[in-house]
Amino acid sequence: MATIKEIKERLQEVHQLDSPIFQELSTDHRTGVQTAIKKRQKELEKELAEDARLEAMLSYEKSLYDNHVEWIAGIDEVGRGPLAGPVVAAAVILPKGCKIRYLNDSKKIPKSKHGVIYQEIMERAVAVGVGIKDASVIDQVNIYEATKLAMLEALGELNQKPDHLLIDAMQLETSIPQTAIIKGDANSLSIAAASIVAKVTRDKMMADYDQKFSGYGFEKNAGYGTAEHLKALHQFGITPIHRKSFEPIKSMLISN
Repeated sequence: MATIKEIKERLQEVHQLDSPIFQELSTDHRTGVQTAIKKRQKELEKELAEDARLEAMLSYEKSLYDNHVEWIAGIDEVGRGPLAGPVVAAAVILPKGCKIRYLNDSKKIPKSKHGVIYQEIMERAVAVGVGIKDASVIDQVNIYEATKLAMLEALGELNQKPDHLLIDAMQLETSIPQTAIIKGDANSLSIAAASIVAKVTRDKMMADYDQKFSGYGFEKNAGYGTAEHLKALHQFGITPIHRKSFEPIKSMLISN
């Protein structure tokens, strides 16, 4: 009779819920065996659910593939709302049918997992482009226009020209056919990949700024107007990376 350890190892090689092995082992009444069966079945159910979620997030891409569109770039940005730092956009072309487990809207992924998923995107993507517009550009043209400029820059950085763009709720001035998707980072895997690349890139920049401008908590708050950040603004003043067209910074400049 196989040991429980040997059965556990055998179960790890099972990848189908309807595998005859489960039926075969059902007659083994040892508690350890039955516990191992239930555990493996739950793991497979979770994997199937994740695969179904990823399939659903590829619906826009699959529709384009069916129409003989080969290279699809997902485009997204982070950093429209903060008081400090740049707006960062990314464009990502994934291989056809590419599924990256647990890839989702960056806001729905624990920050501790961002780095691992980012690394897999960078390893598997056909092309990745990043666009960055700093606070001075944001102040000159406004955040909406700066976001579009960052997206166009990211698009221009791709070493493979896309045939179609999937963009998170934006329209870009380009001749490339495009589809704007509401909540695109939660509904398109390509856009979700761009969301993670932009997020990790910007977070790294804000961590570096935290070293340069200490006291504002940029590594933790990413430039958003937290209580710590607002207190530091009044205590230490405005830095070169603050957006002078954003409140309360705009009013601070006027009053000074």
